[in-house]
Amino acid sequence: MNAILNRLVLAFSVMLVIAIGACSDSVPSSENDIPTYTYRVINTYPHDREAFTQGLVFDGSVLYEGTGLRGRSTLRCVDLESGNVLQMYELPAEFFGEGITLYSDKIIQLTWKSRIGFVYDKNSFELLRTFSYSTEGWGITYDGERLIMSDGTAMLYFLDVETLEYIGNVEVTGKRGPVIRLNELEYVNGEIYANIWKTDRIARIEPLTGRVTGWLNLEGLLSQEDFEEPVDVLNGIAYDSKNNRLFVTGKLWPKLFEIELVRENIQ
Repeated sequence: MNAILNRLVLAFSVMLVIAIGACSDSVPSSENDIPTYTYRVINTYPHDREAFTQGLVFDGSVLYEGTGLRGRSTLRCVDLESGNVLQMYELPAEFFGEGITLYSDKIIQLTWKSRIGFVYDKNSFELLRTFSYSTEGWGITYDGERLIMSDGTAMLYFLDVETLEYIGNVEVTGKRGPVIRLNELEYVNGEIYANIWKTDRIARIEPLTGRVTGWLNLEGLLSQEDFEEPVDVLNGIAYDSKNNRLFVTGKLWPKLFEIELVRENIQ
């Protein structure tokens, strides 16, 4: 009897192991593995070395750029091909300019610690209104329905595009937990791309859950000769949705790059 019982227990144990293995295999790998990408440079364009880039948006054939530093913060319209500044508005010296985005015929620009944002007419750069928010201002983008804002933490904040009032938030998480230092933002094909301050990485984020769906590793974009004058960190993402072009640059960088993503590995 004991022999029969032992065989039954062994058989049951084997079946249980197989069942557990089958259940484990049924978990989508995307929940555990985050793809990483490197890049291929498609085009290189000149960029103003004096521009401490905080926000970048592509529109038609031009870029709108917000720059920072107190006494040097600006809003600019820049020709893509030449890098020439076509139009510029200088912020009052007490403000440290941050991210920008476009909504309809308006440009929205954040400031860092002042907790004040500006709304401009896109064509004339006339200041139409100001608004306030309760955190620092870092990056901002528009997903077609609402504004999405970062403050250097792992949180993304949603603002009503008409009232500019807070309507919700989501925490951004990767495989190892919250992803902090979210900086400049761009909405690209249903995802939020976010520069991670002090790194050469960009996170791809699912807006509803805050889950990181991919990492862009942009190390090595600048050549050694580009460091002959001071440069700061990678910051600035713009997307041409009509032609599916992705542009990146950095603070005080002499170049702006059009890049294509190349799948690297699973991390």
